[in-house]
Amino acid sequence: MANKVLPAWHPQADIETLHARAHLLHSIRAFFAARSVLEVETPVLSAHGTTDPYIESFCAAKPRSAHNSQAEFTHAGYLQTSPEFPMKRLLCAGSGCIYQICKVFRQEQSGRRHNPEFTLLEWYRVGFDHHDLMQEVDAFLQHTLACKPAQTISYQALFEQIMQIDPLSITHEQLVNHVDTLGILAGTADEFSHDDLLNLLFSHVIEPNLGHDRPLLVHSFPASQSALARINADDPRTADRFEAYVAGMELANGFYELADAPEQRQRFESDNRVRARAGQPEIPQDEHLLDALAHGLPDCAGVALGLDRLLMLKMQRADIQDVLAFPFQRA
Repeated sequence: MANKVLPAWHPQADIETLHARAHLLHSIRAFFAARSVLEVETPVLSAHGTTDPYIESFCAAKPRSAHNSQAEFTHAGYLQTSPEFPMKRLLCAGSGCIYQICKVFRQEQSGRRHNPEFTLLEWYRVGFDHHDLMQEVDAFLQHTLACKPAQTISYQALFEQIMQIDPLSITHEQLVNHVDTLGILAGTADEFSHDDLLNLLFSHVIEPNLGHDRPLLVHSFPASQSALARINADDPRTADRFEAYVAGMELANGFYELADAPEQRQRFESDNRVRARAGQPEIPQDEHLLDALAHGLPDCAGVALGLDRLLMLKMQRADIQDVLAFPFQRA
């Protein structure tokens, strides 16, 4: 499919894939219906974007004057990178366990695994911690991919196993020397932050090796890489966060959700300081979310899973464009 030249008007995905997507969506809804999890809808356009320095929102805009086609455009809102914030507001209002299948938008380079507009499945389970949710993600993957049960490993153990370093205790100087020795950067590693270097090692060296025989759930990420997760009560160097990997590809990102409104505000402010230092635009804090958290978020865990990537795995396709009717280049 990837090598076939199609006219610009033509959908990229073939008819078999369109049917497979419809069947997958039906299967997902059946999975949650069997567990009495409520399907919800929340806005795609919001007054607030994400402060996460590693994610850039699309800004929606409108002309200042409807009578002047040459008018300067003004900011009107953000296309959502995730439905997380409004879904948490529903949880605070007493919705109970919920899920959503929706379109989200992230400003990243299009590639084999990313389209700027993609389909996300996000769900929240009241009364679950991240370990409970990892078990449900395992069941979900077996249900949708007919795969083997998942294995689990901590972030720390994974680095020790593959890189022979402890990511939680290594000094910045040691980490810089280790990355420089590997020769995976054009320049010197001391130009990057500690977390940037750990992310580089994870994405370029570790991730391609994960989840080939069966899904792998990696948990207990560094606290500095988990803006929306609780800090682990036993080891404050880590947060109660996990990611799911299948065939060398990140598929899902989950949290034991932070419910502390003042702590969440501090994390938003910290994100914006990082963005300012990097020359990125600062993003308005979502006061609706903070007010909802102050009202009270029930004890819960949540996870976001990329459905286009899941369909890639199910159809054994190497390029995300081949499972989309109209990827960005044809939109």
